[in-house]
Amino acid sequence: MKIESQQRFLSFSLGEKDIALLTLEYIQEIFPIALTDICRVPQMPSCVLGVYNWRGEMLWLVNLEDMLGYPPLAPQAHLSSKLMVIKLLYQEKSLGVLVREIRDIEPFDPQFLKSPDGQLFSPEMAPFVQGYFVNPAEKILICLDVKAILQTPIWISHNQILS
Repeated sequence: MKIESQQRFLSFSLGEKDIALLTLEYIQEIFPIALTDICRVPQMPSCVLGVYNWRGEMLWLVNLEDMLGYPPLAPQAHLSSKLMVIKLLYQEKSLGVLVREIRDIEPFDPQFLKSPDGQLFSPEMAPFVQGYFVNPAEKILICLDVKAILQTPIWISHNQILS
């Protein structure tokens, strides 16, 4: 396997047992956050936790698990617990997605990315899945599509989020 053909992905926990990947190409920064540091905004979709002052910029924060149809993070987490924010940037639009745990940076060859199977992913998750890899331990690693996450109709209907 040639190293040049490999792309680097950030792996993180999704739900209780799944592992997801995001290409490093669209990740601007990763940082911890306490739920108490998030300013809640009323009348937003349940997956939108609120805004955070990130280096003087108003950064919208989204519970990625809730957005993808997993049980929400908030009920399992105490208000003082730290979660991780992955700050995504694509076409001058940024969004912070909250995840439970960052795992590692892993190289994968994009030619081994398998197409998403309609039976494998829930209807909530399917629009955001670019495909998946199977690691040597036969575990499925879900490759999420940053463009689909940032271009979801939720943000269009609440255009102040990514404006």
